[in-house]
Amino acid sequence: MTRDAEARVAAVRRLLQCARAVHQRRADLAPAIAAASGLSAAGVELGFASLERDATDAELRSLVTAAGTAEHVHVILSANVFVAPLRAIALARAAAGRVTVRPSPRDPSLTRALVDEIAAAGDLAVTLSDERDVATLAAGEIHVYGRDATIAAVRARARATVLVRGHGAGMGVAVVSRGADLEAAARALARDIVAFDQRGCLSPRVVLTLGVPGRARELGEALHAALRAQGELVPRGTLSLDERADARRWRDASAFAGTIWDAPDHAVALAPEGAYLPVAPPGRHIGVVPVASSAAAVAALDPVARFVVAVGTDDPASVADVAPAHARVSRLGAMQRPPLDGPVDRRSA
Repeated sequence: MTRDAEARVAAVRRLLQCARAVHQRRADLAPAIAAASGLSAAGVELGFASLERDATDAELRSLVTAAGTAEHVHVILSANVFVAPLRAIALARAAAGRVTVRPSPRDPSLTRALVDEIAAAGDLAVTLSDERDVATLAAGEIHVYGRDATIAAVRARARATVLVRGHGAGMGVAVVSRGADLEAAARALARDIVAFDQRGCLSPRVVLTLGVPGRARELGEALHAALRAQGELVPRGTLSLDERADARRWRDASAFAGTIWDAPDHAVALAPEGAYLPVAPPGRHIGVVPVASSAAAVAALDPVARFVVAVGTDDPASVADVAPAHARVSRLGAMQRPPLDGPVDRRSA
């Protein structure tokens, strides 16, 4: 049966009501999420602040337009950001009258709780599925979230009659304008870095600082202090062996190339002007790059521009010539809470 736009919006509104119910149950879900994600208890609580629980009519109409139309959507979820299943299910529900969801086997708690609430609300269109072989799906769409290799494997296995929409690896970038209050920018940016211990595609890994090189050093010092303060409020969780190894390599390379402010639970690296700085790994690591102009900022981003999903800034007008066309632009401090108006990742799927 064909659903009109208002019916689709209504379905997503019901889903948001379920998200509010899950949010109220967060204390019961938190221990399992912390164990699976490695986040601290305070990190899980902070992460729940990014769970979408409301949206304007205009945002939901935009989401419905972005979702398209399908007979059936099968959603394959990853475990990087534990609140991400809400938006993924919202997009699928906006598109289709039938949605099946395969939770991340590593971190299924929020997904299962959300689908339980959806069923309790009387919407039987969304169900869980443990199906591992996507070749069993004969029609509709598959929305797969995760590593690029995972998406490629699903595409290789899916039937030609099924459309695969991939949402792969991405990262955030911050841009601090010439006229920014550096202390305020550092405090806001620290909040974006701390959320989810920097594992999401909205998490900033590099901050471009416009102006004379001395401003980048000032920002690095302020950011080091701001991350230390945030760490007292929201302790970093546990990093995996691979994450710790990546962090060691990045810290060593950053110290060799420039200046690093190193702490047990975070690190801030400053690149010399014009030098390449490796993209920081998850775990509250950030590279500060001085850039003299918008053109220099574009050049600095060029090697990673296709991966940039989000740009945070103190002055959105100042990044018009810097941010990739596909990237979301947010105020610093709000990078992890974009409006529910479509996929987080606006790159072509």
